[in-house]
Amino acid sequence: MTPAQRLLARLLARQPHDSQRRSTGPSLRRCLGIPGLIAVGLGTMLGGIFTTIGSGALTAGPGVIVSFLLSGLACVFVSLCYAELASMVPIAGSAYTYAYATLGEFVAWVIGWDLILEYGISVAPTAAAWSGYAQAYLQNFGVVLPAWAKVASVAHDGWRIDFAHSQVDLFAIVVVLAITGLLAVGIRESASTNSSLVAVQVFSMIVFVVALFGAIHPGNFRPVFPTGWHGVVAGAALVFFAYIGFDTVTVASEEARRPERDVPYAVVGSLAIGAVLYVAIACVTVGVVPWAHIDKDAGMADAVRRAGNNPWVNNIVTAGAIAGTTTVMITSLLGQIRIFYVMARDRMLPAFVASVNARTRTPIASTIVTGMLVAFLSGVVPLDVLLSLVNIGTLSAFAIVCAGMFALRYTQPGAKRPFRAPFGRAVALAGVALCLYLMTGLDGRTWLRFVGWFAVGMAIYAAYGFRHSLLRPSDGA
Repeated sequence: MTPAQRLLARLLARQPHDSQRRSTGPSLRRCLGIPGLIAVGLGTMLGGIFTTIGSGALTAGPGVIVSFLLSGLACVFVSLCYAELASMVPIAGSAYTYAYATLGEFVAWVIGWDLILEYGISVAPTAAAWSGYAQAYLQNFGVVLPAWAKVASVAHDGWRIDFAHSQVDLFAIVVVLAITGLLAVGIRESASTNSSLVAVQVFSMIVFVVALFGAIHPGNFRPVFPTGWHGVVAGAALVFFAYIGFDTVTVASEEARRPERDVPYAVVGSLAIGAVLYVAIACVTVGVVPWAHIDKDAGMADAVRRAGNNPWVNNIVTAGAIAGTTTVMITSLLGQIRIFYVMARDRMLPAFVASVNARTRTPIASTIVTGMLVAFLSGVVPLDVLLSLVNIGTLSAFAIVCAGMFALRYTQPGAKRPFRAPFGRAVALAGVALCLYLMTGLDGRTWLRFVGWFAVGMAIYAAYGFRHSLLRPSDGA
């Protein structure tokens, strides 16, 4: 075998799809059923609507309703692929694990690196949003933070940081560290907290739709597509952020009681519930607020104000927003930590990352390190430019999952599939096509940043993962 052939074989090395990963220490605790898993998916999903409805309406006008449907359609195909792969590979790690079993190690690393954008990086701006809601609420009682502790802002003079005029987001740091502690304590406690907050969130959304339905002005829906079809596609690429999260269910596969059955149903169930709520909220919001005048950052709150600013409705929606941003942080951090855990167990990352504490049955070391890093980013670094990276990273990961399911239908046609996606190959191809189509709605700067992110990931893989992988032949390479 030539050096080039040997290199290619290593990059395409696959974990058997039915293998159970090696673990030398305690295992994760299996305590989640279908309701708990659905709550994990909704916990990541539902918070996104509060920040995307305004920007989506400004981009697509009333067509944002179609934007939500278009993004939801793409996610339907993706969710069916996730469900089939989750039933075949009931292991934590989500898309990273599925890619490793179907498309090889190199693609698995790429998708694992992309998932950092979906889970890890997305927590920081969410924490900043939570801080903003909390500060606004405390102002009602006369509590105001000093200027240096309100918002993340790094002042600099050339390459020199001006510490005297820089600011930190104190609340963002505190809430991320608190959630990190919760995740370190145990999955049962984390899941119970998340489920309670999801209930608050769903209740607030139902109240929003019912209370504001009578304030809808039919004229606000015309013209339906004021920015054309391109605006609808661009809007779909933006509001796609709201759908990110149903796949978080698969990250918790090793904490599900019956992963082969429960995870597929929870993936599809969380997406279905989220999609219905999103379309209802979009219809009410653009029906109450003229699309060109909607508040970009608080579209639902803007609708409440224009519908009479009922204090009870306003308080319920605000409570839902706070609960939503909290659940996003809980489940996104959970997802990121579990992906690091599986990658380390495959020796793509240092082994200490996969160490599970015998008492809490959680990977405490990686939980603390990840939480502290995210807390630093949340409180110190302004991350607005990274929000679009979350979408492009997730869309690329989703496309790879669909391609993996398509490949496995050919390479392992007789493999046991407890959940079998209907019209599997067609569904997989449709998922790939729609994800790539939505990616065309993102601007050139986002693509350039994504290429840069990819280059950094390749450098880390070449320096560590390629050399230490569990599948690496013991030839000293």
